[in-house]
Amino acid sequence: MTEHERTEYPYLIYIQFEESRKAYSFGSFVKADTGDQVVVETVRGQEIGTVCMPAMPFDSRKAKDDCKPVLRIATPEDLSRREENRIRAKDAMAVCTQCIRRLGLDMHLISSEYTLDCAKIIFTYVSDERVDFRQLLKDLAHQLHCRIELRQVGPRNKAKMVGGIGSCGMECCCSRFMSEFDTVSINMAKNQLLALNISKLSGQCGKLKCCLRFENDLYTRMRRNLPRINSQLVFEGTRYRLSSMNLLQQQAKLENREEVKFVDFDALWPDREDREPGADGAAVKVTGDRQQADSPAAPAVEPGPQTVHRERMSEETGSRSRESRVREGRELRESGKPRKQMPDSTGTGRERKKGKSGGGRRDPRAGSTRNRRAEKQEKSGKEDKQ
Repeated sequence: MTEHERTEYPYLIYIQFEESRKAYSFGSFVKADTGDQVVVETVRGQEIGTVCMPAMPFDSRKAKDDCKPVLRIATPEDLSRREENRIRAKDAMAVCTQCIRRLGLDMHLISSEYTLDCAKIIFTYVSDERVDFRQLLKDLAHQLHCRIELRQVGPRNKAKMVGGIGSCGMECCCSRFMSEFDTVSINMAKNQLLALNISKLSGQCGKLKCCLRFENDLYTRMRRNLPRINSQLVFEGTRYRLSSMNLLQQQAKLENREEVKFVDFDALWPDREDREPGADGAAVKVTGDRQQADSPAAPAVEPGPQTVHRERMSEETGSRSRESRVREGRELRESGKPRKQMPDSTGTGRERKKGKSGGGRRDPRAGSTRNRRAEKQEKSGKEDKQ
């Protein structure tokens, strides 16, 4: 459809269909109001949709290149034909189920739907693997005498079409208001500090619940400027470990060997929400795997008494060793004795030890001491004879 043909429509209308909450744009010559039933031309054929927004002047920037037209306002005949098509679709679904069982195909049929003019029927199914349904198409075309379309969908689309009640007691979000599916990852559950129990985090489709995506931004703001779990901090002069946090109640659990405390965030980190990470030149303390803003009212991580004691001992030991070395050098200079030579790391000391003790690995080609003496005596005897 060219640009000239798209601008011929005086009105732009947004329409929703029964199986989807998503709104689609159509060009129209008729002004329709919200809630009107209209017959439109889609990629699948003629269908009846509901107008979800009042008609507005046609704008080429809001319409797609393949903007389909609105044929007419739905008449009572169109509505009655739609009801007849629903009954026929149920019979066609039973026929398709029998063919699937006879052929032994690994596919689960969900729904069937006729177009308004009965020129085509759409079967929707779910399958874990790719299905070879060439013989199925031949059998269905021979019995139904119309065009056949098999549409494979995923488990999330199946839950959206079937519907149900979620663990919150309300209708599933996908069938109630969602038009598109967003990516949901396990990191969103970790951001909420939830136990990684897949059975509780999964919805009726077997995938992670969509509400994790909806709540992720809120929990990200609530965890801003908070230290990590298992970080060490000092509160009221006592060192604790941050074992867990309840973000909704704004409460932290502190533990050590003696006691367990539940402290509010306001008592631990006052003015936390008013400061951004790295704002107004605030320093950040990083100790191990924890990171905490250095605010005057926040509990700072201080060295314990054992750490201070070890540092003092190391300083005293270092000073004593330096004094002893200086004293030893002064005594050697006064006595005039040479200093002790430390064994060289290059192996000189090892060679010296070999020369003194005769140890070390011997050359296998050299004989023993007795053999060498016998050879010398024989040589000396020969020289005397000569």
